[in-house]
Amino acid sequence: MRNKKHPAQENHERWLVSYADFITLLFAFFVVMFATSQTDKGKAQQVAESVKKAFEQGKMQSAVAAILGGTVSNTGQGNAMMRGPGGIAKPPAETKKEQQLAELLPSYKLLTAELKREIESGRIQVSLEARGLTISFKQAALFPSGEDVITPDALDSITKVAEAINKLPNPVRLEGHTDSIPIHTARFRSNWELSAARSIALLELFSTRFGVSRDRLSIAGYADTAPVDSNDTEEGRARNRRADIVILNQAGILAEPEKILSDSRK
Repeated sequence: MRNKKHPAQENHERWLVSYADFITLLFAFFVVMFATSQTDKGKAQQVAESVKKAFEQGKMQSAVAAILGGTVSNTGQGNAMMRGPGGIAKPPAETKKEQQLAELLPSYKLLTAELKREIESGRIQVSLEARGLTISFKQAALFPSGEDVITPDALDSITKVAEAINKLPNPVRLEGHTDSIPIHTARFRSNWELSAARSIALLELFSTRFGVSRDRLSIAGYADTAPVDSNDTEEGRARNRRADIVILNQAGILAEPEKILSDSRK
């Protein structure tokens, strides 16, 4: 005797499919309304493209993030409202650089004003760099050619720099630089020795005459390895013969040995 077939049970949840489609279309409607209300046509176009991509890929969270200008976390929560709808956050690297420059900006403005005459004459250049505030003296403004004895004429300018240094807790690096023409005298066998000796001369002056703690000072002799101009011309070589006084910011301190790094955090 053949078994009697039972009629298939009716699926009473089929309405959920239609309901989900309705909700999706409703969401798309409000997205379009939002986009058309924006004065920024470029943003509206971005919204439309994001929604289209989201529908194609089935990723509605991506559309939400694009609309609000934020990101979606692992929990599905957006952070866009922290910046405002459509806001554009600055890249972390750009923000960090601004902070590094702002750290020594008051000192930069002070020295630029104090050394205005020397800057205009071309003897000194003051600049804010990623590592800190650099006061660059032309060799002729500090030392006679081939020597490491600081000229008396430079003391007035160095005094202004020392006063700025003494108002700050930052470490200071004293750097000597030469051009590429080799030196070989009874006192200096190479440009390395000359550049290092000039750094030491600055260290002695700052510590003994102006009371800058030696714990804050470091020296470096670069010879001709860090030129700022071409060594093929006399003008370029004159620029390369220099002594840099660098007031280090937090980024510059990170490149220093642990002792300096630890002292600066006290």
